[in-house]
Amino acid sequence: MSNLVKRIIGGLAVLLIIFLMIQYELMTWILVPQQIINGLLNGGTLALIALGIVLIFKSSEVFNFAQGHMVMLGAFLTWWFAGATEDGTELFNLPLWSAVIAAMIVSVILGFVIERLALRPMTGQPLLSIILMTLGLSQIMEGVTTITFGVFPKGNFPAPFSPSDTFNIPIPPVNGESIVFLDRLQIGHARLATFVVAIVAALIFIAFFNYTNAGLAMRATSENHELARGIGINVPRVFGWSWAIAGIVATLGGVLLATLSGVSVNIATVALIAFPAILLGGLESFPGAIIGGLIVGLTSELVKASTIVEVRNGADIAPYVLLLIVLFLRPEGLFGQHRIERI
Repeated sequence: MSNLVKRIIGGLAVLLIIFLMIQYELMTWILVPQQIINGLLNGGTLALIALGIVLIFKSSEVFNFAQGHMVMLGAFLTWWFAGATEDGTELFNLPLWSAVIAAMIVSVILGFVIERLALRPMTGQPLLSIILMTLGLSQIMEGVTTITFGVFPKGNFPAPFSPSDTFNIPIPPVNGESIVFLDRLQIGHARLATFVVAIVAALIFIAFFNYTNAGLAMRATSENHELARGIGINVPRVFGWSWAIAGIVATLGGVLLATLSGVSVNIATVALIAFPAILLGGLESFPGAIIGGLIVGLTSELVKASTIVEVRNGADIAPYVLLLIVLFLRPEGLFGQHRIERI
């Protein structure tokens, strides 16, 4: 199938979706403004988690399927260091910010251990073998977490903001009559706080990667390992720092998720939602990961405003449908580099 035919079919698919969305009967427009707010706020945390996956891929060309379980482990470690045990015993009883730092330190050590013991011996092996290695790591992390902390969700995560507290933002009436769905918008304190923290952390992350010597070394390594080694960059050390920083990002993402929903093994599944965000933005683009995360969060929430029950129930797969459409039109993603390789 020629590229022209693909673009025509993809364009028609996009037009069809837009047409369906603007039909009043297919959308509960009363819910749309609130769903937009919720989607953008959820997308901030997704963007942060996506950045960790992009970092490892850019530095070592490894697609890390264990990132979701690193998020889960970071949340459990923070919960543990904060002394929020359910049996009343307190090995640690740190304030939340101290518990987060302690969990990040453990995640950094874990990142170096993973690179040294799991990734470095795989040097020169087929890419599929390395991907399967990350899948094996994810199962090991889940097993160790289950054995150590149990299988039941932990609802007593120490959150600085209550998820039940909300800002009610009134909207002025239009033409003297208040429009029902614009009467007010609700923004949860915890949800807004997690969004702000996620976006600020993402911007700091990008600034580190673009303006520090360590970040520039990672960028050079991501472009060409051999050339980076030729100019004196310690490539294995860069790999280790990449996994360590990815552990920090994962821990922060896990804390933000646990603030909203508590700690459970199911937090690891967030990586499945982050993957469409990465591919949408472009597999090697940090800004693309942020934009992709916001788009995925927005898409999932807007679908929930549909009047069709089957569509609402398919909110979880909506990002993947959008991903297929975007990749059909632009295989490298929205911000990815178009590379031409000789076969």
